[in-house]
Amino acid sequence: MLETVRYLMGSAGASGFGSKSTAEEVTGTSPDLRSITAIITGATSGIGAETARVLAKRGARLVLPARNLKAAEEIKARIAADSPGSHIIVLPLDLSSLSSVRSFASRFLSLRLPLHLLINNAGKFPHDLAISEDGIEMTFATNYLGHFLLTKLLLEKMAETARETGIQGRIVNVSSSIHGWFSGDVIRYLDLVTRRKIPYDATRVYALSKLANVLHTRELAERLKDMDANVTVNCVHPGVVRTGLTRDREGFVTGGGDDVLRGDAPECGGRVGEVLRGLQRGVAIVAGRQPARVRAAVARVGGPGRREAAAGRTGRDVG
Repeated sequence: MLETVRYLMGSAGASGFGSKSTAEEVTGTSPDLRSITAIITGATSGIGAETARVLAKRGARLVLPARNLKAAEEIKARIAADSPGSHIIVLPLDLSSLSSVRSFASRFLSLRLPLHLLINNAGKFPHDLAISEDGIEMTFATNYLGHFLLTKLLLEKMAETARETGIQGRIVNVSSSIHGWFSGDVIRYLDLVTRRKIPYDATRVYALSKLANVLHTRELAERLKDMDANVTVNCVHPGVVRTGLTRDREGFVTGGGDDVLRGDAPECGGRVGEVLRGLQRGVAIVAGRQPARVRAAVARVGGPGRREAAAGRTGRDVG
C-alpha cells in the first residue's frame, strides 16, 4: 500500500525518478544520442510514440516498425517537425505474424545499420478471441511471440554492434505488474483457449503474455552472460498510463522454470505446440505450472543441470 501511495505521489525511486518524471528528465543525463540506433515497436501511439519523440530529440536514429504504415508516417512527420534533422526509418511489421517478423528483420539487417537499443513496447489487449495467421491466440502472438522472435533474429546484430562500437547494447521488454495475475499450465491453457474449449478471459490471456515477457527477460539475461555479450536486457512495468491499449474494450479496465521459455517444446496437441516447437529448436516453450508471483520464484530459470536461483537475477522485472 505504501509503495502505491509513493507511486501516485510521484516520489522518486532508486533511479532518482518517479511516476511524474518526464521523458526529457529521464534522458537528461544523455543529451547526445547521435551515435545510437534504436528500434521501437508500438511507436505509433502511447508510450512508444513518446519514447520515439524524445529519443529523436536527443539525436538517436530511429527505426519504427509498424503494421499501420500511414500512422507511422504521421508520427514520423510530427517528430520531424519537433526535431528537424531527425533520422527516422519506417518499415512494415505485424508482430502477430511470424513471417512478417522475419521479413522485417531481413529488411533491417539489409540496411547494414548498427543496433544499440531494442525497445519491445507494442502491446495488444483485445476484448474478443482472435487467432493469428500462425494459429496462435492473438494477444499472446503479438505481445510475446512476435517480440521473442524479433529479439532472437536481431540479437547477433546487437552483440556485434556492442563489440565494434564499445557502446553497451540494451533490450527493454515492456511488461506489466499484471503478469502476476496468471498461474497454471501455460501451454495447456493457450491450447484450450485457441481451440475454444474454455471461455475466453481477455485479462488472463493478457496477464499470461506479460508473464512470458518477464520470463523471456530472465532467461535472455542468462544467455547474454553465456555469450559474453555487452548487451543488457531489462523488463519494466511502465505504471498506469492512459494509452490506446484498451481501445478495443468497452468500459473501465482495472489493473493496467523459465520452463515456459526454454528447452524442448511441449507434447501438446493443436497448433500451439506445433508453432512453438517450430519457432526455435533451442528455445521454445515448455508446459509447466508457474507460481502465482513470479517475483517470489520463477521455476527453473536456466537449463538442465544449472543451479536455478530465480530471485535477484539480472534482467529484473519491475512490478
